[in-house]
Amino acid sequence: MTVETGAPQASAADEFPANPWPALWALVIGFFMILVDVSIVSIATPALMESFGAGIEPVLWVTSAYLLAYAVPLLITGRFGDRFGPKRLYLVGLAIFTAASLACGLAPTIGWLIGARVVQGLGASMMTPQTMAVITRTFPPQRRGSAMALWGATAGVAFLVGPLLGGILLDSLGWEWIFFINVPVGIIGFVAAARLVPSLDRHAHAMDWVGVVLSAVGLFLVIFGLQEGEGRDWGQIVGPITIPVLIGAGLLILVGFIVWQARGPKEPLVPLGLFRDRNFSLSNLAITTMGLSVTAMMFPLLVWLQSVRGYSPTEAALLMAPQAIASIALARPVGELVDRIHPRVLPTVGLAGFAVTLFVLSRLMTPDSSIVAVCVAMTFIGVTGAFIWGPLATTASRNLPIQLAGAGAGIYNTTRQVGSVIGSAAIAALMSARIASHLGPQAAESFGSGEGSAAGGPAALPPAIAESLSSAFAESLLLPAAVLVIGALAALALEQMRHQGRPGG
Repeated sequence: MTVETGAPQASAADEFPANPWPALWALVIGFFMILVDVSIVSIATPALMESFGAGIEPVLWVTSAYLLAYAVPLLITGRFGDRFGPKRLYLVGLAIFTAASLACGLAPTIGWLIGARVVQGLGASMMTPQTMAVITRTFPPQRRGSAMALWGATAGVAFLVGPLLGGILLDSLGWEWIFFINVPVGIIGFVAAARLVPSLDRHAHAMDWVGVVLSAVGLFLVIFGLQEGEGRDWGQIVGPITIPVLIGAGLLILVGFIVWQARGPKEPLVPLGLFRDRNFSLSNLAITTMGLSVTAMMFPLLVWLQSVRGYSPTEAALLMAPQAIASIALARPVGELVDRIHPRVLPTVGLAGFAVTLFVLSRLMTPDSSIVAVCVAMTFIGVTGAFIWGPLATTASRNLPIQLAGAGAGIYNTTRQVGSVIGSAAIAALMSARIASHLGPQAAESFGSGEGSAAGGPAALPPAIAESLSSAFAESLLLPAAVLVIGALAALALEQMRHQGRPGG
């Protein structure tokens, strides 16, 4: 085993640091920034189309390229953190992300911007597993709930802050600043992490390069296929290659990857033994449903607020603020509860409550409903989110061996991110189908291309059209509500901890 030098040591063989909170706050700066970047660009789509003279498809790839480069390597970068040290990998990733953000803001062409977003995503993928791994390795099990609550609240709030911050920067400074803003934040985060995050033991794992290739190719094909499916009507990409063929090939490769992990390497990229821990497996299933549902919820809700109710992008994003405020306010008390009660209680209540609230919210999505009632529903979603993000992460990581903290974090974050990608693809297809059902296929096509919402906003919508669009969006919201029921059932099956994780695993 080798150990990083040049910073205070927090060895797996030693006691946990007396005060690990400064290190966590330093990591949260970068973690929040990279998650905000998942959603911040979506609100700038019209501005990017105008600035670059580009069509909708290449501009959508500004977001898709980031998600693809972010999600695919997470399994690999989590394992790299175990091998090279989580602090070192986090700092390298943060430096790459910050430099790529500058390149994004300076992009002279849409192709340059997409390429810089790929580099951004790679940097982000190096950072994310390390944040969870550092919590696992620096907080003792009995204090880990509060730390994971902050980590989880950061993830939940970041997805909401992205559109709001993007709208403010877009309205006041221009699209370049949704990227330039990362540069000073990244520098501050780098200095804070370099000074405050302890250097942790590195574990000399042999790298499973076959597993690296299989996981990367399989995840790439599946995620790329899901991202491109709706835009290509789930049909042909080029020649004989179709979306179903692409996704099917990716799934077959991932099956081969799992077989290889079970039978091949001495030290697999994904230690399948981790899934023998019932709570780790169920937490991964539950967080997948959460990632899917949060992503699937935001799209119909924001489009309804803008196209039917007439709010600007910034105003629509501001209406999401109660959710973020509730999540932040409850992070600490929920974190203290996690370590005292049965692990199934909070996430089960949260996931079931989230599902019920989405159903209620779907009933409120009419042309003349009370916006105050919508804000109350968003507050309840924030409350339920606080019961989910941190508690699930705590339960998933509770029994992880220290030397596999990075691998476990990589798996957990991969399942969450894959859930988000599935949610994005599923809600786009469902919204298109529901709009077509209410208004006809031509209306669905024009709305999907942006034409249907551009001609004067809600003032130009006849009442019957506004009512039909509201119904289509409301019905779409039932998808994440149904998926959350699966997550609630998974959380309900969590068991009481039989043992606690200890230094040295």
